Formats: sequence, C-alpha cells, structure tokens
Amino acid sequence: MFNFTATPPLSLYIHIPWCVRKCPYCDFNSHEARNDIPEDAYIEALIADLEQDLPAVWGRTIETVFFGGGTPSLFSPRGIDRLLADVRARVPLKPDAEITLEANPGTVDHARFKGFRDAGINRLSIGIQSFQPGLLKEIGRIHTDSDAIAAVEAAHQAGFDNVNLDLMFGLPGQTQAQALVDLRTAKELEPSHISWYELTIEPNTWFHRHPPQRPDDDTLWEMQHAGRTLLESAGFERYEVSAYARHGQRCRHNMNYWQFGDYLGIGAGAHAKISDAATQGITRIAKQRHPRSYLDSAHTVARISSTTRLAPEDVLLEFAMNALRLDQGFSPATFKATTGLPYTAIESIVNKGVADGLLDTGNHVIRATQKGQRYLNELLQHWMPDTTDHA
Repeated sequence: MFNFTATPPLSLYIHIPWCVRKCPYCDFNSHEARNDIPEDAYIEALIADLEQDLPAVWGRTIETVFFGGGTPSLFSPRGIDRLLADVRARVPLKPDAEITLEANPGTVDHARFKGFRDAGINRLSIGIQSFQPGLLKEIGRIHTDSDAIAAVEAAHQAGFDNVNLDLMFGLPGQTQAQALVDLRTAKELEPSHISWYELTIEPNTWFHRHPPQRPDDDTLWEMQHAGRTLLESAGFERYEVSAYARHGQRCRHNMNYWQFGDYLGIGAGAHAKISDAATQGITRIAKQRHPRSYLDSAHTVARISSTTRLAPEDVLLEFAMNALRLDQGFSPATFKATTGLPYTAIESIVNKGVADGLLDTGNHVIRATQKGQRYLNELLQHWMPDTTDHA
C-alpha cells in the first residue's frame, strides 16, 4: 500500500460556474448566466465549503490558487477581493503564492483588470482560442479578434506581467497557416505563457452531437510540430504537451497537478485530491455540480457528491496521465514521494515502454519519447489496472 514520508505540495482551486454563453466544445461545469449571478451568496457558500475542508489539511500551506470556470472574470473585483481575504483568514498562503484568474475577452476592461490586480490576483489566463473572426464564430465564442487584443493590452496596462493566452488548434476547417497566424499574433502581444492545445470532441457537448469537420490526425501532428517550432524560436519553452512559457514563467498551479500534488477544490463541481500521511491514504472528493444544489448544500456535508479512496492501481494510472505529459518527465524519487508507492510498482511498465520506443530513461529520468507523446493514449494503456504489476 502507500507509504508517505511527507505530503505533496497543496493548491486551492475555486470554481465559478457561470458564463455568458456555453461554447459548443465545452464539457466543463459551466452554466449560462441567464439572470443576475448570486455573487455574495456564492462567496459565502465557498467559504463555508472551505471551512469544512480545512481539517483534512491542518498545518499545510497553500502554494497556488486558481479561479476557474465558467468565466470567473464575471465576478466583480470587490467579490474576488472579499473572497481572497476570507481565504487568507482561514488558511496560510505562501508569501509568493501564484494566484490565477481566468478571464474572457468581452467581460473585462482596464478598470476591472486593475481591480483584480489590487485584490491580489497576480496571474491572468485569458481565453482567446483564436484571433480569426471566422474560426471564432465556428467555435461559438462571443468575443471578436479586436476584443481579444484589447483585453491583453488592458491586462498589461493594469500591471499584469504574468499573462497566459489560451489558444486552440485543430478547429473546424482550420489550416496550418491559420494556426500559425494565431501564434504569431499571440507572441506579438508579449504574454509570459501560451497554452496551445488541440480541440477535442468531448461527450455531452454540442460538437459531440453535431461533429464539425476537423483536420485529420497527420495534419494535426504537423500543425502541432510547426507551432512548437515557431514558439520555441520566439523564446517560449515547451514544458508540457500544450504549455509554453517564458523562462521562469511556468504555471505553478498546473505543474502541481501534473506532478501529482494535492489540491483542495471548492465551488460547484470542484474536485479535490488529498494525501494523508497519518492514514497513508489518498482521497478524491467531488462537490455538487449544479450551482443551485451547491448553494443549497454548501454549509453541510451534502455539498459533497462523492468521496473516493484511491487504490494503488488507480494512483499509477492517474500519476502517468499527468507526469508523462511533462517534457521533463519524472524521477523515481518524485514518483515515490508523490504517490507513496515504491518504484518497483512501475519498473516493469517502464521497461516495456522503453522496449516499445515510447519511454526514455536517460539520466535516471522517465519521460515520453516523441513517439510516446504522439501516441500517449497507447502508452497509457501500459499503466491500466489490468496490465500493472505491483510490488
């Protein structure tokens, strides 16, 4: 079973579920704000939720905070300020904690960004997806290319020097040339980080019911390779399959996910993963998904929709799904420290991956080869419960 000598780093995820309009590709727990958002009531619910979660992490410090959604920038700067103050009053935050807010063009301006900055937000993630009007329309975005550019410029003017731009490739009818134009436009706006990920068709989305015509797999691979070449030549280091950063500007919150760290999750549909050295266990917790159900139950144990105690075989797969996305891979020591399992639990899996040309173990680091990154799903099959051999 597990054998933790210490617990992993701890993050806090805060989910704000409302958006202006649901995008056809979106499978996140987001809900169109058809009436006024109950901001004050939701903040009270978030704090009640957090207070009930705190006994599981007594004595631990929050290293990063991430406001995700939905569209968190629909909340007022006053509301974000109140929420962060209430969080700080209840749990210690690392002095240099990275605090990220997701924002969508069209929901922000200079004054709003300045308010978020004054509230304590020190990193923005702006959901742009494309700078091309036709493609924005194809994927149901409500903003224009001009809105996107104006939002990034307003963020810089408000004092943000740590700004991520979210972009997608493999959009309906998109060519490689169009994808590269998006990246060139993005880098000219001088962000510190670019998330550039492939559009995937997820269940329970409009695109799943009405699939758009997308580039084929070979075209997608060529598009991804060309985009990586462009971004690296512009000074962005790829450190994860879809993440590119200037030196020293990796997303610390997402790195904690990818390195199998712990996190609290508060808000409608939020998830948590907590390791406990005292009980030698790892628990996943999910909160009520619908905003109304969450608001009604946030002050009680009923806010929790499910609690799962992870078995070692679950941990092996979850660890691999995250760590193998990182270009830097992971060391046996990191695996042991974050999973509480011995390296012998994965030794045969790693050896098979090396034999198949999907993994490399040079310098005592396990990482996916270029072939392994291209065929990541096939590589992960090696880590499935029915193929693992535990020691």
